[in-house]
Amino acid sequence: MKTFTFTQENEEKYQETLKKYPNSDSMMLPALWLVQEQEGWISPEAMVYVANRLKKTPIAVYEFATFYTMFNLKPIGTYHIELCKTLSCMVMGSQDLKKFIKETIGIEPGQTSADGKFHFSEVECMGACGGAPMFALNGEYHEKQTIESLKKTLQECK
Repeated sequence: MKTFTFTQENEEKYQETLKKYPNSDSMMLPALWLVQEQEGWISPEAMVYVANRLKKTPIAVYEFATFYTMFNLKPIGTYHIELCKTLSCMVMGSQDLKKFIKETIGIEPGQTSADGKFHFSEVECMGACGGAPMFALNGEYHEKQTIESLKKTLQECK
């Protein structure tokens, strides 16, 4: 069985963060976030590792990780496109952006491109309604998007 451990850098971040929280329940979110930052996703082995570190059961970590849509529970592409699907973005044209992504990259929401380069997710409100429509690429927000601006951003990834 494959094992997981934090890198030295993430172990240091973990130890520093641990000082800020009163108990292990409070550390679940930051610990899983460090795992995803390190690996790009949260593997079953990483869940067991976090469970051991926090003195929790692996199922408790799994339940926590599956509750939050921001955690990837399987490997995803190098570039993660998160398109806002809520009202402000829809009214301002996110459906056109979705269609463009589907036609250009050839994937539906929840899929990774065959070359492993792109993963496409539709997400709930990203809190940028004034900049609608918007998407995030690897966590970096891109507001007031058009087909042309999206096309340019995606070309920079190739």
